[in-house]
Amino acid sequence: MSTSTYTTPRKALNKAFLKQVPFQQDILDFARQWHSVLQQVNPGESEEFHKNIMARALQASGFSPDFYINTKGYADLVIHNDKKASSTVGVLLEVKSPTNTTEMLTTQQLNRKALQELLLYFFRERFEHGNTSLKHLVITNVYEWFIFDATLFEKLFASDKKLVKQYREFAQKRSSGTTTDFFYQSIAQPAIEVALPELDYTWLDLRHYEKHMADPLAEKGKKLVTLYKLFSPQHLLKLPFANDSNSLNKDFYNELLHILGLKEVKEKGKKLIARKPKSERHEGSLIENTIYMLDSHDKLSRIPNRSQYGDTSDEQLFQVALELVITWVNRILFMKLLEAQLVRYQGNDRQFTFLQPDKLADYDELDRLYFSVLARQPDERPSTVAAFAHVPYLNSALFDPTDLEQEAIFVSGLQDGLSMPLYSKTVLKDANGKRLTGAQTTLHYLLNFLEAYDFASESGEEVKTDNKTLINAAVLGLIFEKINGYQDGSYFTPGFVTEYMCRQAISTAVVEQFNRHLYADQPKLHSLDDVYDVIGREVDKARANALVNQVRICDPAVGSGHFLVSALNTLLAIKSDLNILQDNTGRTLRDYHLTVENDELIVTDEEGELFTYKPKLPESQRVQETLFHEKQTLIEQCLFGVDINNNSVKICRLRLWIELLKHAYYKPDGQLETLPNIDINIKQGNSVVARFGLEADLKKALKKSKFSIDSYRAAVQSYREATDKNDKREFLALTNTIKGDFRSEITRNDPLVMKLKKAEGQMVTLTTQRQLFDMTDKEKQVFQQQVEQLAKDIARYEEQIEAIQQNVIYQQAFEWRFEFPEVLNDEGEFVGFDVILGNPPYIRQEELSALKPHLQQHYTTYAGTADLYVYFVERAMQLLRTGGVFAFIIPNKWMRAGYGKAMRDYVKQWAIDHIIDFGDLPVFEEATTYPCMVQWRKQGGDDTFAAAEVDTLTYPDGLPTYLDTRWKTI
Repeated sequence: MSTSTYTTPRKALNKAFLKQVPFQQDILDFARQWHSVLQQVNPGESEEFHKNIMARALQASGFSPDFYINTKGYADLVIHNDKKASSTVGVLLEVKSPTNTTEMLTTQQLNRKALQELLLYFFRERFEHGNTSLKHLVITNVYEWFIFDATLFEKLFASDKKLVKQYREFAQKRSSGTTTDFFYQSIAQPAIEVALPELDYTWLDLRHYEKHMADPLAEKGKKLVTLYKLFSPQHLLKLPFANDSNSLNKDFYNELLHILGLKEVKEKGKKLIARKPKSERHEGSLIENTIYMLDSHDKLSRIPNRSQYGDTSDEQLFQVALELVITWVNRILFMKLLEAQLVRYQGNDRQFTFLQPDKLADYDELDRLYFSVLARQPDERPSTVAAFAHVPYLNSALFDPTDLEQEAIFVSGLQDGLSMPLYSKTVLKDANGKRLTGAQTTLHYLLNFLEAYDFASESGEEVKTDNKTLINAAVLGLIFEKINGYQDGSYFTPGFVTEYMCRQAISTAVVEQFNRHLYADQPKLHSLDDVYDVIGREVDKARANALVNQVRICDPAVGSGHFLVSALNTLLAIKSDLNILQDNTGRTLRDYHLTVENDELIVTDEEGELFTYKPKLPESQRVQETLFHEKQTLIEQCLFGVDINNNSVKICRLRLWIELLKHAYYKPDGQLETLPNIDINIKQGNSVVARFGLEADLKKALKKSKFSIDSYRAAVQSYREATDKNDKREFLALTNTIKGDFRSEITRNDPLVMKLKKAEGQMVTLTTQRQLFDMTDKEKQVFQQQVEQLAKDIARYEEQIEAIQQNVIYQQAFEWRFEFPEVLNDEGEFVGFDVILGNPPYIRQEELSALKPHLQQHYTTYAGTADLYVYFVERAMQLLRTGGVFAFIIPNKWMRAGYGKAMRDYVKQWAIDHIIDFGDLPVFEEATTYPCMVQWRKQGGDDTFAAAEVDTLTYPDGLPTYLDTRWKTI
């Protein structure tokens, strides 16, 4: 007889939720409730008695008061999706007495009356009440719990047309039997028997946990964590949980803004981050302190191209101060994550803390921590920083002085000792738990504020003994996107969007990559499963890994780097699926699995336990080192980004450094592995403006230059690997010299420059040639006309060249032609990226006046009323290699609006994979953009593609599962 299989509670949980660390008090309350249930079990009592004690325990497990629990019709117990009895049912429970062994199922015999009854109740709920919001179905006798995912019942039973027809005939009393026993035996039992091989479920026995419930603090409560999560509303009702990548911690965000001296304001329907009005400013806030020091020392006059920071002195002061403050706070937040990681690696030894008020008395000390500690090898540090002996050298360019710091001020240039009032809803509390009031010096306020949060706890087997709220890298990214991105029309892309888009686009690109390199004449791979099947037979794992490393991915409006982080995680998960993750000896990480859930990378072992780095264990060390170097390789070789906003560039780099930091490891000498200089992959510039076209001839430049494309690539890689500051400067200068050489040679061969040279040559020839005979009056007239025409031509060409060189729109032009040698072939031809993805800025045409002449001249999609995102679409397609994959989330107006006609015509020439329309759903917080997700490939296609309309933002089983039922062919 066919049997189903069950999973353990740990394997049943969403792995991102598994990482969430519960509070100790919650575990104690949970243990007390369910231990009481087990103590009250009475074989002589009815099912009704046991049902009631379980209902009370469930209510106390986090369901009350937000979710209504009671009986419903024939169902023994139900949990509603809301606090109202009229709301839909989310969980159906069939309860049996502990002594009813005849009807209760077992792991060896699943097809018993309890399951047959549950199927009947499911059908009634599904078809009589039209409920499509069921999340789980449960059978229990108090001790044993069998938990089924409702989507599995939907797939195996509700989608079986023959079975549904049998149920409807039974419900309408048109079948040969009308009793429930007839349904159980004649309809349910045969259907369940057929479905058994696929009918997976979660099983547990509460008696296995009873001793842990009696002593919940034993082993720090770890044994009850998984059970606590399994019985939580987040799992059983598939609810969002705190600190996933879509959640903004508003308390943290608002108080951080207060310390910075910033405020959210609404302007033209969108939220911007601005300097506080005069009446609310505090001289001690970081922004005000910085602005005062910049102004009082006349630092603006020393900044080249200060106009890029604004039109007025006030605008320039604020923008320069904001960029400096973001740089300083980036470093502090990175160090806070580092500090938490060091403490965790060292068994929670608080000696490894360093961002503490007693160690950082003023801004000078903070400056020394940046540049005399983190930026220097331990044996090169001055004796004045002995208090930071445990702080590792990181090598990261994050701790190199920026050009703006050199031109303006360092953090040490701020006034020390200035105070500011605590935020009215501050997280800081006294020993009695009462919120603090008054003022603190700003630096110590910032440090105390950060210390009030938890930057480390992401291991699901732990229990938090304090009440600190977790702040992870994803939450920090969202916060800085809000601080920085709302000024230029970009919005933080929700995690479910980036996760889906990256998986779809990158999977397509990886398959295309294997086809191109293995089966160029006749591609035969259509999915990652196909790729998996040929690894080991037609290509070895090392080469397969190298092929994935050659997938070039770019976000041309990178923002905080959310898409690139998601792309990094996706690449790692794909490698894990293909079983090609290898350590430096060639051994595969076959006992570990990497997945992306809730837009987070999760690493688990064969038992479903989360991987945690333990430096003293060789296997743990091997895995950590492998993950670090895999991430490093992918960031260096695969991920590229551009943004017009320099603050965004810095934040993106920070996010990628943080991803590496997560898997930093200790080397044999006891030092933490240094971080590479990945900043060279993320660059500042205007993605839609360039002086040189992608087709500009670089061959002549290469012939005349002493540099080759190989030497360019080598210089870039040498910069990444450099650990000495002088070496970094030299390699960076070398890359700039190479680019300057290319730029000069391309300029000499620019068609406009060539026309000027030709006209000048003709002028010289015409005016210097010797006259053998005196010219006639008519010849003099012709001669004069020729000279005048050439003079006009020369003046016109010079004026046009000057206009291009002086045009303000070219100040931030980004030269895709030669900025990334990774997408040039050996002859210098622009090959292009394999994947272009992202969320381009949505800026209305009224704000594009200065750009319009350039856009009209260079873009076939130009329309006078078109939004900026239209030109990002065309630019993205230009940047793709043939066969490359394009994936953007953009407003859906292009499909209907008049300005979208040119774009619609442009898109028709490509192979459209899918378009997913969210209609008027609020995908972006407080932004009415009506977005759609689009994916197509740079190759000819047919007239059909897949489309889906989305009517909800709640996907209990994930967006792909939701879309599976909504695809249609257009």
